Amino acid sequence: MAVAANEAPVPDRVTARRALLSVFDKTGLVDFARGLADLGIELVSTGGTKRALAEAGLRVADVSDLTGFPEIMDGRVKTLHPLIHGGLLGVRDDPAHAAAMEAHGIRPIDILVVSLYPFAEVRASGAPFGSVLENIDIGGPAMIRAAAKNHSYLAVATDPADYAEILEALRANGGAAETGLALRRRLGARAFAATAAYDAGVAEWLGTEAGETSARQASFAGKLVERLRYGENPHQDAAFFATGEKRPGVATARQVQGKALSYNNINDTDAAFECVAEFDPNRTAAVAIIKHANPCGVAEGTDLLDAYAKALACDPVSAFGGIVAVNRVLDAAAARAIVEVFTEVIVAPGADDEAMEIVKAKKNLRLLLTGGLPDPRALGATVRSVAGGLLVQGRDNGVVDDLDLKVVTKREPTAAEMSDLKFAFRVAKHVKSNAIVYAKDRATVGIGAGQMSRVDSARIAARKAEDAARALVAEAQGREMAAGQGAAGEIRPLTVGSVVASDAFFPFADGLLSAVEAGATAVIQPGGSMRDTEVIAAADAHGIAMVLTGMRHFRH
Repeated sequence: MAVAANEAPVPDRVTARRALLSVFDKTGLVDFARGLADLGIELVSTGGTKRALAEAGLRVADVSDLTGFPEIMDGRVKTLHPLIHGGLLGVRDDPAHAAAMEAHGIRPIDILVVSLYPFAEVRASGAPFGSVLENIDIGGPAMIRAAAKNHSYLAVATDPADYAEILEALRANGGAAETGLALRRRLGARAFAATAAYDAGVAEWLGTEAGETSARQASFAGKLVERLRYGENPHQDAAFFATGEKRPGVATARQVQGKALSYNNINDTDAAFECVAEFDPNRTAAVAIIKHANPCGVAEGTDLLDAYAKALACDPVSAFGGIVAVNRVLDAAAARAIVEVFTEVIVAPGADDEAMEIVKAKKNLRLLLTGGLPDPRALGATVRSVAGGLLVQGRDNGVVDDLDLKVVTKREPTAAEMSDLKFAFRVAKHVKSNAIVYAKDRATVGIGAGQMSRVDSARIAARKAEDAARALVAEAQGREMAAGQGAAGEIRPLTVGSVVASDAFFPFADGLLSAVEAGATAVIQPGGSMRDTEVIAAADAHGIAMVLTGMRHFRH
């Protein structure tokens, strides 16, 4: 255990006389350094940072002049020196520290400005292992941590966003070039957060490269994107952080227009885009409509307009105020249909000019363009907090097309049923458990989500399908009445002649029988229940086909 060097009160105001600057990101560097120099603060720097300052006409000393030791090993060793770290770590009010600094010619450093090598960017670029490794900064984090620990006496800046705040403090009090303890403490906290995030990224990368699947410690990091107005509810604080993962989605999207995204918008948009990404845009157009992170309508079609119409028909009531995700470039025909219904967000890989003009008419409607679709097969992780801990798991990257499907009933599904079964199972993967999805003609016709009983999910999905059928009949009646014709025909539940997908096995035959009562002709489910034989027998007794996937898709 380290012993405190000095328990005396630390100073509030500290005069800055010397600054060390060593940055990779040179945004705002020259203006900041000129502001320091104008206040009489001596500048010391390294390599490319020194060159940039000297070329701007600033007087700047080289670190090697200070240490009497040149940069060696391709720059790997340049600031790892007692004359640097002593100047950062020395406790100025401690007599022993002050004596050591005087005896060894160590001059205090009052301001440290460091930005780190771009490890995350180089990794994301797909560079080879050796290049990524070389972009792990060593000297920078060491200096940052030293300065942050000793924030009682010096200020540390790790981001160009810090520069204005520091200059404002230095210029106060008639340009006294002083920093206050409160500012230094805030900067120290930011500095430790910066190195923690940096190290977390390095640890995750190296662990992945090494095939480490059971790390003894886990760390997660993100960079603030924006403070949100509130969280799920107005009394909850919230913020959005980006992890640096280059997966197309809400974190990497360009917001073309609309109000700022809320916490719920971000959560729902992510759910919508991950769902629609299950459908290959080279094969078919697809649309997912999401409400409260659950699909309320998903469909494939000949084009986006066709897919949207089919998705909307599944649950037009819930679609009001929802999120719409598409798997192709948004075109004018689809955009025109989508804006007819109150929609919070549209997220798409891209949009043509005419579509963007149509959406622009709804000034509050957010339009996000991602530049691509996330790969449903890609590895990744999900993290959820619990009291006192974190639950971490791999992303659910199971895809039905990759599974060994097994028909276990006497009747095999028809080709059309099998197509719908695969479609329904793709959607069920994105519905909160217990999940039941009815589908027909590659469109959802009833969705039951988040129930404690699978039977209830099946019944709710069937009831919603009946409601949707009534809405369609009412719409048809309205058209016929307007045309002076008779009333439309009887209400026929949309689930009649559909297939059904379950995200997990049927523990009893009752859930299956509820689907049969709704009119389903085929079912897809993982299997694995102790009563699979009983469930299969019930399917055979009612002449329906059953396919087992061997893979569960719980989504709690």
